[in-house]
Amino acid sequence: MTEQTTPRLTPMPEDWRRALAVVAHPDDLEYGCSAAIAAWTDAGREVAYVLATRGEAGIDTLSPAECAPLREREQRASAAVVGVSTVEFLDHRDGVIEYGPALRRDIAAAIRRHRPELVITLNHRDTWGGVAWNTPDHVAVGRATLDAAGDAGNRWIFPELTEQGLEPWNGVRWVAVAGSATPTHAVDATAGLERAVTSLLEHRAYIEALTDEEPETYARGFLTEVARSVGERFGGTPAVAFELFGR
Repeated sequence: MTEQTTPRLTPMPEDWRRALAVVAHPDDLEYGCSAAIAAWTDAGREVAYVLATRGEAGIDTLSPAECAPLREREQRASAAVVGVSTVEFLDHRDGVIEYGPALRRDIAAAIRRHRPELVITLNHRDTWGGVAWNTPDHVAVGRATLDAAGDAGNRWIFPELTEQGLEPWNGVRWVAVAGSATPTHAVDATAGLERAVTSLLEHRAYIEALTDEEPETYARGFLTEVARSVGERFGGTPAVAFELFGR
């Protein structure tokens, strides 16, 4: 019997200038992706964020009307830590995002506005590696983002976008899915890991509602362990993993 080995992760492509990250909630990018984003912005690449919701259903002790502006402020501060100044919200309802043409259209419009070569999203599958159930919001936004990368380049899908001045964009070369149980590529997290921790800590109100653990201990422990685990398949270097789909 031959011994099964886990495939080594390949370095992410570097021949691109603009990326667009599309996720469901504030904090989605900070749980494991922002160290890569810090490295990319350090290298002079442009990264913009689009969030489907404002995370208004995320804190049990706050009403959505109170929670939404708080989480928006936390997300903007978090993005700034890793060099991202453009943060947009699509205003779909937190917790009940529906996969379908309306969501695909909104994401395709964002892709046409920002004209990225790389699109980033979060795990679109039903589970996190078969261990924990994924949320419907993550599934809907991840799947819609993969579809919208193609929609954005077809002028006959959502023709109203062209009428609004958003010309088709066929320049998306890859969609990178963070949090995948079947990653293919990785980014060295060494230089960006400390800022990733600081970026996650900007979501302090959310973290304090989520866990009784001291926020810095929680954020540092979580991100360090994830980066270390990924690094076992990336030459021992702390890393951020992605499942990369080419177009």
